[in-house]
Amino acid sequence: MASTETPAVKDGVKNGVKDGNDLAGLEAGLDALETVQSGRTPFRQTFTQKILPPLTAIALVLVVWQALISFGVVDDPTKLPSPADVWGEVEDAWLQGTLVGYIWTSVSRGLFGFLLALAIGTPLGLLVARVRFVRAALGPILSGLQSLPSVAWVPPAVIWLGLEPEMMYAVILLGAVPSIANGLVSGVDQVPPLFLRAGRTLGATGLRGTWHIVMPAALPGYVAGLKQGWAFSWRSLMAAEIIASSPQLGVGLGQLLENGRNTSSMSMVFLAILLILIVGIAIDLLIFSPLERWVLRSRGLLVKS
Repeated sequence: MASTETPAVKDGVKNGVKDGNDLAGLEAGLDALETVQSGRTPFRQTFTQKILPPLTAIALVLVVWQALISFGVVDDPTKLPSPADVWGEVEDAWLQGTLVGYIWTSVSRGLFGFLLALAIGTPLGLLVARVRFVRAALGPILSGLQSLPSVAWVPPAVIWLGLEPEMMYAVILLGAVPSIANGLVSGVDQVPPLFLRAGRTLGATGLRGTWHIVMPAALPGYVAGLKQGWAFSWRSLMAAEIIASSPQLGVGLGQLLENGRNTSSMSMVFLAILLILIVGIAIDLLIFSPLERWVLRSRGLLVKS
């Protein structure tokens, strides 16, 4: 009997060692994965992957733009100014001290209006997402408002509020609030029911459950709604500045674009278009892209190679 029991004990020891080795290998693999995620990306890799491609695209656009003029494809400067003419417009605005004023007038309005839309759209989105009757009543209205062009709100806003800054903010709110609310509703709808049941079991109900369970789980959809809300805010503001002009409103980028059209100055028109584009890209790169990366990284969805 000793001869039959000994091999069994030996096999058990071998299996135990083998299982221990498998567990150690699994832990080592997880540690290696964490090490890869926390590594800092070298500047050379960041430059070649993120900075160089857009710079190359901008250089290519400038080359094609100049080639259209140099080879006579477009020889009418009233239709397509040269890059040098647009740069001369930039220099004139800078020397006159108006360039920063154009940008700041629009950016300050856009950001303040977006913050107002955020303060209104967030509780509205939670209310629509969590209360069935409110969703049935307001859900289709929010979807319809989101599809309505922002420029349609400018004439009634001018009639209601006059040529005042409040008119600009009203147009921004009507354009951005539905996008923010719908983004949050979409994020809440994607929260797994298991999270909600676990939260209720742990006592996270009511506002506590909304703050600790619903909002963190709905964050990806909410951030997508914020990005779309900012895009609607910026477009709504440009539409309002183009249509409504008044000395007390100042001169923003939209009004600069309209001034270029009124004076038939294509270089001014192109300057306004480029500034509007640059501000939109800058806001996305400085605010929303880092926020989106943080959300994805916190959920293990953004892994550095």
